[in-house]
Amino acid sequence: MHVPLRVAGFAWVTGWIVGGLLLAWLALAAMGVDLSGDQDLTIPQLSVSAVAQWTAFGVVLFVVSRQFGTGEPLVDYAVVFRPVDLLAVPAGVIAQVAALPVLYWPLQQLWPDTFSQEALEERARDLADSASGGDVVLLVLVVAIGAPIFEELVYRGLLQRSLVDTIGRWPGLVAASLWFAAIHLAPVELPGLFMAGMVFGGAMHLTGRLGPAMLAHFGFNAAGLAIAFS
Repeated sequence: MHVPLRVAGFAWVTGWIVGGLLLAWLALAAMGVDLSGDQDLTIPQLSVSAVAQWTAFGVVLFVVSRQFGTGEPLVDYAVVFRPVDLLAVPAGVIAQVAALPVLYWPLQQLWPDTFSQEALEERARDLADSASGGDVVLLVLVVAIGAPIFEELVYRGLLQRSLVDTIGRWPGLVAASLWFAAIHLAPVELPGLFMAGMVFGGAMHLTGRLGPAMLAHFGFNAAGLAIAFS
């Protein structure tokens, strides 16, 4: 499926605004969250917000598939898995536990306060520390299962393929990875998220399938959760 970049960009903006702002806001307001304050959201609240975002993106992806593809999203976004794709899981784990420390080491030497280990792990550890009982299961479902599926559909299945068609393979891969990293709105994590995006996007680039990207993303996030809980 070849989606013009302007269409893919508009689809992303629509999904982000409708899901991340409108639906998430309505859902959290219905849960009694004070949206005017700066309180930290609980894991159930964060999960509801994520599901609202994913729902909007799911609708947008379906509409794009109907208008510009076959009408079968799994086909149009290359959601194909093969047994060999399981190798992407340890690749994602290695990216988390080995490549990330190497990437951040020079940054920590140059800017030790900004890129301290505590700063890098703060968000993940806050979530892990606040999780207990059913919240742990919910956190794993959202971070290790939901995020790899929906984020890969959006950032690799839709955006990367449109960018590659427009500006070329490697520039498209880099641009999609930057987009993916920037939208997490965590400056200290941006280098690591960009590297992760290159790994996930590279998996799709090499195989032409979204399955390896999803599995690499799963391995990366699952390893990150394991480190946070440790």
